[in-house]
Amino acid sequence: MTHFDVSGKIMFELTGKTAIITGASRGIGKAIAMKFASQGANIAFLHYMDADNAAATEKELNELGIKAKGYECNVADFAAANAAVEQILEDFGEAHILVNNAGIVRDMLMLKMQESDFDAVISVNLKGAFNMTKSVYQHFMKKRRGRIINISSIVGLTGNAGQTNYASAKAGMIGLTKSVAKELGARNVTVNAIAPGFIKTDMTDGMPEKAKEATLAAIPMKRMGQVEDIANTALFLASDEAAYISGEVIRVDGGLAM
Repeated sequence: MTHFDVSGKIMFELTGKTAIITGASRGIGKAIAMKFASQGANIAFLHYMDADNAAATEKELNELGIKAKGYECNVADFAAANAAVEQILEDFGEAHILVNNAGIVRDMLMLKMQESDFDAVISVNLKGAFNMTKSVYQHFMKKRRGRIINISSIVGLTGNAGQTNYASAKAGMIGLTKSVAKELGARNVTVNAIAPGFIKTDMTDGMPEKAKEATLAAIPMKRMGQVEDIANTALFLASDEAAYISGEVIRVDGGLAM
């Protein structure tokens, strides 16, 4: 849907801009990619060991009339992340937006959590965001413009039993967001985080019914969010209309973490 302000100017338009989105072969990342593409952005998206979904996503994006290409990359690997960004800049010419969305879960109580379970989640969710941000940092700084959007979580604000690793990574993303926002603010680069709540995805579909019911009961709006709710927020933060918002964490959770 195209939005207009009172003067008739198109709002939230991304025509001519290139967005790099991690973990975008499905779920929230794909929804963000499709939303950005619908507003004219070219899309370079990263995926890992998800070739079939990535191919389908690339096809859907290109059918919207923009340029889109998927890249297989483990964002937890600094060299791989840097190489992917270098290839994207070569293929697309430049980049204007980075969305750090890639993430994994290995949920269990700390009593049973192994060091490898903690390290894996931190490596992908937090270090992956650092790796990608570091890889675009100089490009954005030299161009004196850019948008970085980190997909955190409300558990990064509240904590959650059984998610010590995930909550730690998502809380770390908030610290990363605020620190980089302070570093790059003078270069006209904004850095913000979105903290989704209970969103309908493959991840939440796999939850036990009793856990779903308990979570829904705690949400003031009494329903799950949709991936489009996150995509719409990301679109606003990526747009010119959000040019004076930086270092912010926006909860999209139906009021769950109030």
